[in-house]
Amino acid sequence: MERAKLLNAIIENAIDGIITIDDKGIIEHINPAALTLFGFDRAELVGKNVSVLMPEPDKARHDGYISNYNHTGERHIIGIGREVTGKRKDGTMFPFRLGVSEVKFSDRKIFTGFIHDLSRQKDDELRIKSYTEELESKIKERTQELIRSINELETAKEHVSAMFEKEKELNQLKTRFVSMASHEFRTPLSSIQLSASLIDKYTLKQDATSVEKHTAKIKNAINNLTTILNDFLSLEKLEAGKVEANIHWFDIFPFAEEIAEEMQLISKQNQLIVYEHKGTTGQVLLDQHLLKNCIINLISNAIKYSGEDTMIQFNSVINNNELIIEVKDNGIGIPAMDINSLFEPFFRAHNTGDIPGTGLGLNIVKRYVGLMNGTVSCESAQNVGTTFRLHFKF
Repeated sequence: MERAKLLNAIIENAIDGIITIDDKGIIEHINPAALTLFGFDRAELVGKNVSVLMPEPDKARHDGYISNYNHTGERHIIGIGREVTGKRKDGTMFPFRLGVSEVKFSDRKIFTGFIHDLSRQKDDELRIKSYTEELESKIKERTQELIRSINELETAKEHVSAMFEKEKELNQLKTRFVSMASHEFRTPLSSIQLSASLIDKYTLKQDATSVEKHTAKIKNAINNLTTILNDFLSLEKLEAGKVEANIHWFDIFPFAEEIAEEMQLISKQNQLIVYEHKGTTGQVLLDQHLLKNCIINLISNAIKYSGEDTMIQFNSVINNNELIIEVKDNGIGIPAMDINSLFEPFFRAHNTGDIPGTGLGLNIVKRYVGLMNGTVSCESAQNVGTTFRLHFKF
């Protein structure tokens, strides 16, 4: 008797709900904790089917669960704890963990359900989920801000790097310009110095013919120096849009022969510049000054990038109001990878090595040719040679 009272006291004071039903699902006993959870009085539930505490579809299926177990012994709930939903008296739902045990008592079966309310746990889970989602949202937002900041820093870094590279390139160009100027000016200046010394010598001998010869060389050398300087001054004028073509008729043959003779003076040892003209006429309608600058630039390059004991072919062809100027050498050639960039300003081929140059010459040539409505093209192979062609219609 005392043991029964003790067991009853434990059930009545348990913090979890405890419900006892028979094998038909009728409630025989329910403790205060369960009554509080579902919001019923004891009299309202005892003798009623336990399905009154269940929402659909479990409510309609509950009796079938018990009947199936009684006939087959197959367990769906009994002895297996699981999370289910309960229905309060006021119709509201709440989650709880249900554990069902089977007890054989006085030759009959009774089932005891242990109910642990999960409402607070679920609320906590929802709060944690909400907090997690909010945290993830903030992390995503901060990450995006960080990415934007990194991108801005990268952009700024690239900008600074580009400025640095540009400054570096400008410094390199200044150095190359000085190197090129000293190289290109050295030969005509040496020629002037030598010719001036020889003039003094031939004056004493009263050799007028030799004096005239070296005087002409001095003039030619000075003209070459002027032409080189004009190339660099021309770049500034081109950028400022101050260069215009002054078109007029002239004879290409004596014009080209004079250039060939002038360039022969600055050629390397045993380099031979051979000029040839084809066509029934030599008359062309172009800017003589611009064309001369173009040809001198191309022949200067042929001299610079070819070795001693080589020949440079300089040809002009007139046919049906078309002029083609060709300058062909047997020099170091241009790598295939550099051909497409050849006429860009400040560009130099990868195989130029220590040969001085600013990378401006061919760009100036292309722009001069364009001012005369012509085109320029290049054919080259490394270590084989290069051919430049200027094509004009008039």
